[in-house]
Amino acid sequence: MTWRRSAGLLALLPLIVGCGESAPVPRRVVLVAIPARAPQPPPSPPAGRLTVQVTRAVALRSAPGGGIVARLAPKTAFGSATIVPVVAQRGSWLGVITSSLPNGRVGWISVNAALVAYRTPWSISASLRRREVVVRDGGRVVMRFPVAVGGPSTPTPVGRFAVTDKLLTNDPSSPYGCCILALSAHQPRTPQGWGGGDRIAIHATDLPGTIGSAASLGCLRAPAADARRLVRAIPLGTVVTISA
Repeated sequence: MTWRRSAGLLALLPLIVGCGESAPVPRRVVLVAIPARAPQPPPSPPAGRLTVQVTRAVALRSAPGGGIVARLAPKTAFGSATIVPVVAQRGSWLGVITSSLPNGRVGWISVNAALVAYRTPWSISASLRRREVVVRDGGRVVMRFPVAVGGPSTPTPVGRFAVTDKLLTNDPSSPYGCCILALSAHQPRTPQGWGGGDRIAIHATDLPGTIGSAASLGCLRAPAADARRLVRAIPLGTVVTISA
């Protein structure tokens, strides 16, 4: 199949939380969605986690054959291709992680939907106690870096999530720094007065001195060089496990 290479400029409809130390009205930031790269042919036998791209709108169900709880469009709110990891399979149904559902919920799509499947060996884990992110490629650690995590009243949610978008701000002085790895995770404890949304991300920051502390509204703030490397290397749909 042919992967789309186009990407538009999108004004940040404030969907990402966790950048400020208090609860200001967020700045508008112009984002550029990085298009998905065509995956390389997998080795034989296939290695890595099964991941699927939605090429036409598909019903997301509460259980295999269950009621419709949402619909997945071919594009995310930021204009990226909709690519989701498969974390379960029951017969002709795939259990996937998506931002369309609350944290911890798995949605189900039919294998007969308009999907393109491939496998990715990448994974990301984050430890809130160590305030550290570890990136693996085929089980081999390829990156390890410190991060700021959510503060006491706005802790970073724990669980298994997925990378939904890779975004460039074109403004290193923005609260998100140079770049953003948006996740499917939601912040259930947005602070009173916060004018943004509830989505969680791993992103660079204009407050590098906070890295290594519990200072954000829930996002993981990373050093700029590591954030740039993440958005270059990590495929959409990569699973991100955040542990306490």
